Amino acid sequence: MATQTLERPPASPRRGRGLSFWIGVGLILAGLGVLAYVAWQFFGTNIVARQKQQSIVEQTQKAWSSEAGAGATGAAKGVELNGAEALIRIPKLGRKYVMPVQKGVSDRVLAEGYGHFKGSAKAGGVGNYALAAHRVTHGEPLRRMPELRPGDEVIVETKDRTYTYELDTNPNDLIVTFADVWVIDKLPKNPHGGVEPAQRPGQRLITLTTCAELFHTDNRMIAFGHLVETTTR
Repeated sequence: MATQTLERPPASPRRGRGLSFWIGVGLILAGLGVLAYVAWQFFGTNIVARQKQQSIVEQTQKAWSSEAGAGATGAAKGVELNGAEALIRIPKLGRKYVMPVQKGVSDRVLAEGYGHFKGSAKAGGVGNYALAAHRVTHGEPLRRMPELRPGDEVIVETKDRTYTYELDTNPNDLIVTFADVWVIDKLPKNPHGGVEPAQRPGQRLITLTTCAELFHTDNRMIAFGHLVETTTR
């Protein structure tokens, strides 16, 4: 009887990884990059912004105290964007809540707190003191804006005076598009009817604006208020 020998079949030459493999790797890396970016936007920017906001608040308060002692005037110096023009406190949002208010509503300004719309009234002035702030990312100054109600106070401190405003409207009752700029007019009048400040000329108003939804930025949530008290610092 013949003896059969078993032999291994010849090895197939190893093939290199195909194009589809590298496309898959690229998609995975792209996905991880997107996740990292989202994580930075929603967590990293908050950490950086809160540190910057605290620094601006502290430096502004220090500058105001130094200027008051020296009898000087003007905005705080040596602070980003030439210093905060005001500090804002909203007791409903916490005893320690204080944020800087700076001129304009550029991305850089809003990354550091509240922005004051160019052309709107000064703090305590006749007209509409119109402010904007982020609801998510960059410290989330107005994340809890939906909790505010008529009667809640918004306290604005400047170097010389403290202005106490009282909200008149529920922010959940007025959602507008980013194109509805009437909300920052001297005396905002709703062209569609509905929520608006009392239509009395000569008022000293405040308007707070922020994103209406946490993850969508086309619409704005609005709250109106009026000045109830002015005190000297």
